[in-house]
Amino acid sequence: MEAVAEGLWTLAEHHEQRKEIGKAVKCLEAICQSPVSFLPIVEIKTRLRIATLLLKHSHNVNHAKAHLERSQLLLKSIPSCFELKCRAYSLLSQCYHLVGAIPSQKQMLNKGLELSTFSGDGFAGRLWSCNFNSQLANALIIEGDYHGSISALDRGFTCAAEMFYSELQMFFATSILHVRVMQWDTTSLVEESVNRCNVIWESIEPDKRQHCLGLLFYHELLQLFYLLRICDYKTAAQRIDKLDAVMKSDLQRMQHIQDITTELDALNQSLSRSDLNYRDRSALAEKQAKLEERLTNYNSTGKATLEPAYFGNVKRALADKLELAPSPIDGEWLPKGAVYALVDLMVVVFSRPKGLFKECQKRIQSGLQIIQEELVQLGITEGVKGKISRLPYMSELYMETMKEVELQHSAIWMAGVYLMLLMQFLENKVAVDLTRTEFVEAQEALVEMRNWFIRFPTILQACECTIEILRGQYAHSVGCYDEAAFHFLEASKLTQSKSTQAMSHIYASVSYICIGDAESSAKAVDLIGPVLGVIDSFVGMREKTSALYTYGFLLMRQQNLQEARVRLASGLQTTHTYLGNLQLVSQYLTVLGNLALALHDTGQAREILRSALTLAKKLYDIPTQNWVLSNLTTLYQQSGEKGNEMENLEYQRRKVEDLQQRLAVAHSSIHHNDLIDKVKLQVQQLNELDMKRAMAGPSKSVDLDIPESVGLLTPQPVRSSARLMDVDIGRLGKRRL
Repeated sequence: MEAVAEGLWTLAEHHEQRKEIGKAVKCLEAICQSPVSFLPIVEIKTRLRIATLLLKHSHNVNHAKAHLERSQLLLKSIPSCFELKCRAYSLLSQCYHLVGAIPSQKQMLNKGLELSTFSGDGFAGRLWSCNFNSQLANALIIEGDYHGSISALDRGFTCAAEMFYSELQMFFATSILHVRVMQWDTTSLVEESVNRCNVIWESIEPDKRQHCLGLLFYHELLQLFYLLRICDYKTAAQRIDKLDAVMKSDLQRMQHIQDITTELDALNQSLSRSDLNYRDRSALAEKQAKLEERLTNYNSTGKATLEPAYFGNVKRALADKLELAPSPIDGEWLPKGAVYALVDLMVVVFSRPKGLFKECQKRIQSGLQIIQEELVQLGITEGVKGKISRLPYMSELYMETMKEVELQHSAIWMAGVYLMLLMQFLENKVAVDLTRTEFVEAQEALVEMRNWFIRFPTILQACECTIEILRGQYAHSVGCYDEAAFHFLEASKLTQSKSTQAMSHIYASVSYICIGDAESSAKAVDLIGPVLGVIDSFVGMREKTSALYTYGFLLMRQQNLQEARVRLASGLQTTHTYLGNLQLVSQYLTVLGNLALALHDTGQAREILRSALTLAKKLYDIPTQNWVLSNLTTLYQQSGEKGNEMENLEYQRRKVEDLQQRLAVAHSSIHHNDLIDKVKLQVQQLNELDMKRAMAGPSKSVDLDIPESVGLLTPQPVRSSARLMDVDIGRLGKRRL
């Protein structure tokens, strides 16, 4: 019977290589369903192979779990088989994870740890211990047990150190950094983890580092999130350039692999011809051998293994993965497509405040295309009920629309990764469009964000706050200040992040200041006062620069000009030094130019306003241009420069007409009232079990406080002081460890 089993295993492998997974599973199940009994060890290996195929190539988790549980029962009667027992525990852990049974998963992992501790033999035993500790840390994170997760990762790190395995040490050190960034108890603890990662990474030989592409991205992106949080943009920009270069190099490598594979397929087709003469066949065979050697060199990063030890590996070949650690850990942090979309997103985040909108648009298109393709693989398309507005980057619509309640358990986490990234790109698109006074395009992107949220309210729960902030940004941009304040305050109620609450109150303060009456000004004072009281408690400078701008703006409106000037000058210096945000700098300069005029310092006013106008033109920021031009007209009047005054008025008139036309189109849009109405989004939540599973995904995993620069536009030059600073919060969801 062993010969029969060997034959069926070989046939199954043949079908798997041909991507005929159903046939491969049938071959293996023939062994399990045979009326004639095979040896227990044969049945165990077969069931493990079936489970692996199901986990890699389908969402049939329950079927895989049944095979693994049967294997585990058979293994209990066998005293040895350490490797098979560990694989069974590990794969069962993954099944429990995929169905949301975290207590069962932890129980299975603890059994695996006990086995690896008391029965493991040297190096292999330690590797399995690392595997189980890694998965346990992941399970504990889902339950919010940061301390327990770090303890599990520390045990893995110690085990890797005992093996003198620096790459594996780097994996655990980076994972600990991931938890520290998610938790962020104190900046010193995060900094300590950052420094340890840097030391370990530098200790790895350069030629080995080149083969640790997954670790490189994991390490660099986490470092990047840390630098963003502390507002070290200069260092962060260098890391982004490095990541972008590595990504482009790997994409080029993958294209070469694709080209060679295509050429090999054509060559194999030619070799299959029966009428080839000996000379031609020999030449083709020689060429085939050279191509196969080149392909082997490109794919020399490792071998495929039985163990898909991290989740979300479904339907992706080895070449499509960014592995983090050796077998039996393998796995990945995020799928390669998600990592590359994340790199595009980081480029957008850094390019937009500098006014590099062409690069932003290019990267937004690239990221959305990656995400769209991955969502289609999960059965999630862009169709929505009722009338929709087609965006340039949208594919043909599918009328059948998958909703959150229809998602497979095993697809929820993966869907969450891509949906959160999708929302981040759309958020940045709204930001770019508002900055460039493209109100209708901003409407469309914001409506699409709303529609995705309504379809997937639990997975995208963290985005509700962002959507409310953007509704406020849009309302303020088109002059609906009362509605804007409402949405900002609603956003502050939807988050526990002190930073987001502070930024929402700052935004609402500016909207109230723009309304201009005594009652609204009093509300602005009530909101900005508490923020100023705790301004030094925030990490980084984003909240401080925004609060100083708003407070200076308020003092200016209250005619406390000297104090306003001091506050605004301080905020401008901090913004220029730490943030480098051109739009915020432009707005600071415009207010300071206005103040200089009010104080009759025409020399300084002229210099400041010219600088502000230059930046506003670079950003295609029409409202700020109008504001500056209005101040320049006043300056020329005070200086008696009639020629400059008339020329400036004519230019200002054209800009005002342009803005008014854009506002008229925005107000007449079918989406306008829905976006500004003082009504919260109404959604249907999942049931309790599905909600728990969905919330274990990326949307609740970390608040990275990534600075976004959304410009809030003032609609008419007579209210030019209603310009709101352009710093907004971005919440980048990340997968739990």
